[in-house]
Amino acid sequence: MKVIMYMAVSTNGMIAKTNDDTNWISEEEWSFYSKATREANCLIVGRKTYYILTEQPEFSELKDVKLVMVTSQNIKLKQNNHFIAHSPKEALKILNGYKEVIVSGGGILNAAFLKEDLIDEVFLDIEPVILGKGIPVFNGQDFEVNLKLIEQKKITENEIQLHYKVVKK
Repeated sequence: MKVIMYMAVSTNGMIAKTNDDTNWISEEEWSFYSKATREANCLIVGRKTYYILTEQPEFSELKDVKLVMVTSQNIKLKQNNHFIAHSPKEALKILNGYKEVIVSGGGILNAAFLKEDLIDEVFLDIEPVILGKGIPVFNGQDFEVNLKLIEQKKITENEIQLHYKVVKK
């Protein structure tokens, strides 16, 4: 199973404003993200990202995707194909058998997956905005991960996608 972290970020590495607002993310970026997630047919997110994502009108595009929320809490889920895991490894166990798995935040979850050396590839869609305050793409843990650039491409006139392979130790 290939584990892919996929995130839209500001040019200074934020995934949302401090109030969780992500209205600065382009429709084109959503299209790339939605396509990758639908192709993998599964998604792992943290608790806050779960509630933000499932409230978006665009989430209907992902209604058939098997979704795992990583949280320490026991929470009522919104769909029958949504599950709870209490750790990154447990989330991957729930999705055993899938060829690819998309991990998509938040910052604490992203850091936990990287710290545990569970990510194989990283997609960063860089939006043309700088946020003075916000939620960093990697938050809450100390780690170092080396990457090898696989591809870079323009999503729009001012937006790029960076695709990296994680260099395993």
